[in-house]
Amino acid sequence: MDHVEELASLKRDVAREVRKVVVGQDEAIEGMLVALLAQGHVLLEGVPGTAKTLMVRALAATMGLAFGRIQFTPDLMPSDILGTNVFDFERGRFQLTKGPIFTELLLADEINRAPAKTQSALLEAMQERQVSLDGQRHALGADFTVFATQNPVEQEGTYPLPEAQLDRFLLKIVVGYPSVEDEDRILAHASVGVGSVDVAAAGIDRVATRERIAAVRELGHQVLIEDRVRGYVRELVRATRHTPAILLGAGPRAGVHLLVASRWYAALEGRRFVTPDDVRRALRPVIGHRLVLAPEVELDGLSASEVIERVAATVEVPR
Repeated sequence: MDHVEELASLKRDVAREVRKVVVGQDEAIEGMLVALLAQGHVLLEGVPGTAKTLMVRALAATMGLAFGRIQFTPDLMPSDILGTNVFDFERGRFQLTKGPIFTELLLADEINRAPAKTQSALLEAMQERQVSLDGQRHALGADFTVFATQNPVEQEGTYPLPEAQLDRFLLKIVVGYPSVEDEDRILAHASVGVGSVDVAAAGIDRVATRERIAAVRELGHQVLIEDRVRGYVRELVRATRHTPAILLGAGPRAGVHLLVASRWYAALEGRRFVTPDDVRRALRPVIGHRLVLAPEVELDGLSASEVIERVAATVEVPR
């Protein structure tokens, strides 16, 4: 099996297992896999009950990775996330009591319910995959990935994520309502007593090891990105900085993330090279959460996705 077939095979294997508990949401599942392999992080936005938590738990089970969860609340402190050094009287020294951040797939549930000070406790971990406590650095694993959830509607008791933290997320995945067919399947399962929340009882098979994940990451780097495609990425990012509809455009990190995500979307489709269509597919989830729209645009009811499509239409697609 060559590297293209191996990448496409992993995508099929993961989708098959996650579908045992999650109905629909194929696009979200693929995006989550893209972020995990690209060693990025994901912001999952959707109303309650759209299987955001379940998808992360199912992905951890099928990839054979440790799962951890933090419920963000207004009174949550940074030490509740990172841990703290506690004095051990028997040994006569301080002992690290690790917080829930010491895991592999971390679900930061309702991240916007905690104040900025607590949210920022994740910044170093997301950027450098390490935690600093009392001057000591503690490494997190290469597979450490944050999946943060937030409700797009509810505003009371929430704290908007700072731009610096939003920029750390590789993708923002909007988890929408299921289709009519998918909702029928959900209700059909519920009517015969088939639960969808017990991942352990669902018979999810582990399809990857840490070694396979590391090997697949190396294979992904073999996917070719031509100069014309790299130039297309550059022009798309720069176009967001020169439109009156956008107050704050995408920065250089956004361009890097767009290039990386495009490569992995192509890889998981089983292609050896990145196309402009891969870039356009990655554009909205990579760029949307990084933009600050002009006030008059928001008053007109335009979303970031709509503005991105308009901006992208002004950039020539390479042939």
